[in-house]
Amino acid sequence: MKIVELYKNKQHSWVMLGRDETKPDKIIDTNQYLISHHEQAILLDPGGIELFAPMLEALVKILPLEQIKHLFASHQDPDIISSLGLWDQVLDGAKLHSPWLWEGFIRHFGMEHTKFAPIPDEGGSLNLLGLELQFIPAHYLHSSGNFNVYDPKAKILFSGDLGAALEPIDSPLFVEDFNSHISKMEYFHQRWMPSEIAKQDWIKRVRELDIEMMCPQHGRIFRGDKVTQFLDWFEQLPVGIANQTSTELDSKR
Repeated sequence: MKIVELYKNKQHSWVMLGRDETKPDKIIDTNQYLISHHEQAILLDPGGIELFAPMLEALVKILPLEQIKHLFASHQDPDIISSLGLWDQVLDGAKLHSPWLWEGFIRHFGMEHTKFAPIPDEGGSLNLLGLELQFIPAHYLHSSGNFNVYDPKAKILFSGDLGAALEPIDSPLFVEDFNSHISKMEYFHQRWMPSEIAKQDWIKRVRELDIEMMCPQHGRIFRGDKVTQFLDWFEQLPVGIANQTSTELDSKR
């Protein structure tokens, strides 16, 4: 599994963990992120049960596990949080921050020791030893209860499935040519994002943030002007296309 430091400033850092070459071929590739601040850390969308072993092996190379006091699950999908029952056994009473809507579902993955910290629909924040992380609503994109995480110090937005592209694990880590990247993410966003109203609400919220890097849960990371390019592109993209006729769908693929 690759370990890539995205941001480092004194006692504050962001690390991406992913592109695991040992994962089974039919398991979707995912990006996991670790935010560490003054010897306390939060793991964002820690991944599915199939990735637990390589994730654990990678994390112990970065920091003592006892520093991971918090977990975050943007929504309920198994590629995001089905490893919870295993993290529950190795982390000492961590808090899981996740949409209130999905608590009864997420608990099916196992929560004997982990404390559930529900995020209300309007969002919220987490104070990580002085660092105020913001939980940004992203409802229906694609889950009915869904959040992003914004770090105002690093100016990084963890965007979950927004900006995602399903690519081979040997693909570049960053988007360099936005126009050529469109074909790799267009159908995913049209098929998985169901609501024009939800889309426009999220874009309005995100445009108000100072973002230098947008980190999705799948595929490449956007940085600099690529973030604005994504927002401009997504703003005009038709979504919820599964309700169209098969002929219309075929013409768009």
